Amino acid sequence: MIDVDKALGTAVKTGKVLLGTKKAVESVKLGRAKLIVVASNCPRNIMEDITYYGKLSGVPVVIYKGTSIDLGAVCGKPFPVSALTVREPGDSDILRLGERAREDSFEGSEAAEGTDA
Repeated sequence: MIDVDKALGTAVKTGKVLLGTKKAVESVKLGRAKLIVVASNCPRNIMEDITYYGKLSGVPVVIYKGTSIDLGAVCGKPFPVSALTVREPGDSDILRLGERAREDSFEGSEAAEGTDA
């Protein structure tokens, strides 16, 4: 089982990630993303755009179980983060989330979501 919070933190520190919904939509449209993580409270229209373009370009989209404030904290940022784009995972095994999402054939399976309870 992957520790999502730890993997996200490692990806932010050692890999190439972009924060924000505009960058996520842009990256997924251009197929430059390897994985998109979207907070559970991301605005519906933006989440729909990201998942739609993710399916078209084959980029896995995972719904993070926590809010944008939780996702920001996991990334070590003092502000909310609604979407995180992973371009290079660095030392993280975060891309395993994308593999799980593909296997389950829908975004955000319980095994691929969230924070430790």
